[in-house]
Amino acid sequence: TIQQATDRLLFSSTIAQFEAARNAKNPSTLDWSSDGCSDSPDNPFGFNFLQSCHRHDFGYRNYKKQSRFTDAAKAKIDTNFKTDMHNQCEKEGNVFEVAACKGVADVYYEAVKEFGSKRAAEIMEREME
Repeated sequence: TIQQATDRLLFSSTIAQFEAARNAKNPSTLDWSSDGCSDSPDNPFGFNFLQSCHRHDFGYRNYKKQSRFTDAAKAKIDTNFKTDMHNQCEKEGNVFEVAACKGVADVYYEAVKEFGSKRAAEIMEREME
C-alpha cells in the first residue's frame, strides 16, 4: 500500500535510499515536495541537514495526505528527524565537530517538536477552508 511505502521510506530506508527514491520520485503517488529546512539554514555551521529536512517534510506531508498525522505519528517523525541529523553528524571530522553538530541538531529537533505541531495545525486548518 501507499502507507507501507511511506513508512518504509521514512523509517526503514537509509537516508541515501530515501534520497534516491526522492530524486526518482518513486513512487510517484507520494508527495516529494520540500522547502528544505523551512526558515532555518540547510547547512548550519557547515553541517548538512538538508537530506534530513527532506525526509522530515516527506513524513509530515504524506502522513497528512493519508490522514495519519496524529500526535503519536508527529512524535515518531520528529524523532526520526533527530536520528537522521545525528547520523549525519557522525560523518563529521573529529569528536568536537560531532558534538557541536549534535548540539545544533538537537536545537533543530526541539524547534520542530515545539513549533511543528503549530505549523501542522495551521496547514490543516487552511486545507479545510
